[in-house]
Amino acid sequence: MQIKFTASEQALFEVVAQEATKMGVPAFAVGGFVRDKILDRPTKDIDIVCLGDGLELATAFANQFKPRPPVSLFKTFGTAQVKLDSVEIEFVGARKESYSKDSRKPEVSPGSIEDDQNRRDFTINALAVELSENNFGILIDPFGGVKDLENKILRTPLAPEQTFDDDPLRMMRAIRFATQLDFTITPATFTAIQKMADRIKIVSQERITEELQKIMMTDRPSKGWYLLKEAGLLKFIFPVLLQLEGAETLDGIGHKDNFSHTLQVLDNVAATSNDLWLRWAALLHDIAKPKTKKFETGFGWTFHGHEVVGARMVPKIFTQLKLPLNDKMKMVQKLVALHLRPISLTKESVTDSAIRRLLFDAGEDIEFLMLLCAADITSKNKVKVKRYLQGFDYVKLRLQEVEEKDNIRNWQPPITGEIIMQLFAIAPSKQVGIIKDAIREAILDGIISNEYDAAYAFMLKEAEKLGLYPVIK
Repeated sequence: MQIKFTASEQALFEVVAQEATKMGVPAFAVGGFVRDKILDRPTKDIDIVCLGDGLELATAFANQFKPRPPVSLFKTFGTAQVKLDSVEIEFVGARKESYSKDSRKPEVSPGSIEDDQNRRDFTINALAVELSENNFGILIDPFGGVKDLENKILRTPLAPEQTFDDDPLRMMRAIRFATQLDFTITPATFTAIQKMADRIKIVSQERITEELQKIMMTDRPSKGWYLLKEAGLLKFIFPVLLQLEGAETLDGIGHKDNFSHTLQVLDNVAATSNDLWLRWAALLHDIAKPKTKKFETGFGWTFHGHEVVGARMVPKIFTQLKLPLNDKMKMVQKLVALHLRPISLTKESVTDSAIRRLLFDAGEDIEFLMLLCAADITSKNKVKVKRYLQGFDYVKLRLQEVEEKDNIRNWQPPITGEIIMQLFAIAPSKQVGIIKDAIREAILDGIISNEYDAAYAFMLKEAEKLGLYPVIK
């Protein structure tokens, strides 16, 4: 089988072939690049394996360009990266590996192209294309990877137990590829993952989370999370999520399985937005339901306050998963805290004040909040779903009306703390906070307009209650 390259890829590989020939070392394009070429998926990163010094080949390759592209040499790992305008190429010498039981870091020694293909995680990633001048573009497929691509299956080149024992992260990669490519993991391969799931404990959280992030960005991320559960990996990498699983019945009254509900909400969000952090908000929106679940006789199951408790859980979860503790985390926390609010406003009697407060609390994330709330409707009752969505349309209209009138979303206090302190000649104090809070509440309640003059007059009255008067100069 001959692999067809684009004109730019052809030009790059001809330079690789030229320099490899000068050095007297065979070179090959390998792994994901070859897989994606066959699948006709976009490709951007290229891995080159040579039967020699990968660092030397990378340097010789880069020297052929003007201006010379940057070359990063990683001598400890025997790899080098060359960054061109549209692609990043990694060079490495072919190698064979041996692993100890308690580490993902292998003992490495030079090897043949066959050795290099043997160490790959899956047959579809063990494909190589020769870049020598005599056999340019010829595919080397020792494990039937092309057939596996056609059949949409994932299996390991060697015995799966050996592959996963050598590097347990490959179990996560199996599930990520199955989700990303919509492939099926072969029974023997999946059984090996189930048997060896506890080996994931030797893998760093950063590498695990890197795979989770890729699962989250797929078209249907629920597939990956279900596979993680069925494989037995979820109980080691994210046990809190697993606690959502199960439906309980008392006095003939049951509640839905919140694990499957959560994953349906995640897929619903994924169908409307590519924002990674909105997807995390969907995954975590009901995370506190197990902690807040109660059965009230005569009423049924309740999860009172799960949105508040869930929001408090978000920073700890982000810390455990090594997700960034930044504004993205705060956005997720906010969306979890507010995800019930819009549904409570789906009534024609909703007040401007309630709409203002939602705009104020959600701020710039109001659109994401509305997307999350719409995705949260997973009922199989079409009439119920239609009624809820009509309610959301009404809330959206009211949000637009109030925002245009009151400009609350990007609300900045018309009276700042500095103005208060200067006018009344006071230092930073509790009194300043009381006045600022009173102004904010008055605006949100519609008592005064969101304007400087109205807020200034209101401030004078509130200050007088505290025994404060403007300093006369």
